[in-house]
Amino acid sequence: MAESGAIVEYLIRKYGRDRLMPDEDSAEFAPYLHWMHYAEGSAMLPVMLSLYVMRLGEAGKPLHPRIESEVQNHFGYMNEALGQRDFFVGDTLTGADIQLTFPLEAARSLGLLKGFENPGRYLDKMHERPAYKRGGQYDLGN
Repeated sequence: MAESGAIVEYLIRKYGRDRLMPDEDSAEFAPYLHWMHYAEGSAMLPVMLSLYVMRLGEAGKPLHPRIESEVQNHFGYMNEALGQRDFFVGDTLTGADIQLTFPLEAARSLGLLKGFENPGRYLDKMHERPAYKRGGQYDLGN
């Protein structure tokens, strides 16, 4: 298996023992699926655009307004959806949170989270989790 969303979903369904995802009959299940797949399908878009274009130097300058628009669109959406909540879905950690942590980490490392208080606060809380501390730090090489 190669896609992180598929890997996380598989591991949760196979080994999660009713943890890390809401019951499929609950009202939280559809939002859970949304956020699980939003991470790779949408949130990573402005991150990847930024990574590619920053390597172009001056040649990438005309693309900056479009990228900024995508940053505002996606991280603004996550900022509003998260609000003061500790998790994207429900009151406990889910696979959606696991998936969303990487694009938010990458965005923060590129300076894309400036002005988005809630995702920054959320990441800080994720960093406090014992399992996160055991996992080590990302080196995104930027």
